Amino acid sequence: MPKKKENELKVVNIRMVKEPSLYSENPISTPQDVIDMIANEMKDYDREVFAILNLKSNGQVINMNVCSVGTLNSSMVSPREVFKSSILSNAAAFIAFHNHPSGTPLPSSEDREVTRRLQECGALLDIRMLDHIIVAAESGQMMSFKAEGLLEDGKNMRNFER
Repeated sequence: MPKKKENELKVVNIRMVKEPSLYSENPISTPQDVIDMIANEMKDYDREVFAILNLKSNGQVINMNVCSVGTLNSSMVSPREVFKSSILSNAAAFIAFHNHPSGTPLPSSEDREVTRRLQECGALLDIRMLDHIIVAAESGQMMSFKAEGLLEDGKNMRNFER
C-alpha cells in the first residue's frame, strides 16, 4: 500500500445516477398534478417514505429522490439529504411528499417542523419549496400544505402558478 504523502489532498468526483423513469413529462401546476403522479406509488408502503420531486423553473419534473425510509410512524428527514439531489439536478424548486402508513393524511407536529426547516434551507439555497404533500396508506387520500395554507409565503416562495 502506498504511503500517504504529507499534505496530500484527495480529489473526489460526485455524480448522479439516473434510474428508470416512473413519472410523466407533464409540468406540475397544482397539488392534484403531484397526487396524480405519486399517490399510487406512495400508498402501498408499510413504513414512512419521504421523497421530493425536483422541478425546473417551468414546473417540469426533473427527477424524484427518495430521501428517507423510516419506520411505521416516522422517518428522519435531513435537509442535507433533501437538497443533495436538488443541487445536483440544478432544480429551481422542489415538492416534498411522504406517506402515512397509519392511513390518515393529517400532519404531525414533526411534519410541520420539517416543512418549516426545509422552507428555510430552500430559501438560503434559492430552491423554492412549492408544497409538502402527505399521502394516506391504502386510501391514497392526501393533504397538501399549500392547499391548506400551511406553507409560509416568503420572498423566495411562489405559488405553483407562474
